[in-house]
Amino acid sequence: MRVNGKKKITAFMRTHATSCPSLRAWTQIAEKAVWKTPSDIKLEFASASFLSNNRVIFNIGGNNFRMVVIAVYVQETLIVSWIGTHAEYSKLKF
Repeated sequence: MRVNGKKKITAFMRTHATSCPSLRAWTQIAEKAVWKTPSDIKLEFASASFLSNNRVIFNIGGNNFRMVVIAVYVQETLIVSWIGTHAEYSKLKF
């Protein structure tokens, strides 16, 4: 999959150093993957959650952080739309 939004990930890692290993691992896995359906993602990331409009919620760093990604399956693209702490995620309204 192509990951759009690496700048967001990099900026987040600068301010949340403990997220670095987990976000690097997620990026490596996602870039090698070919996900055609949400089920494909679940096979790799069992804790992933799915919202409407192809939004996927990934738990990062032992669920200390969350990342919202839009999966464009037909284009094999993931768009990082939001990343933050679990507490910040809890305040979001979907």
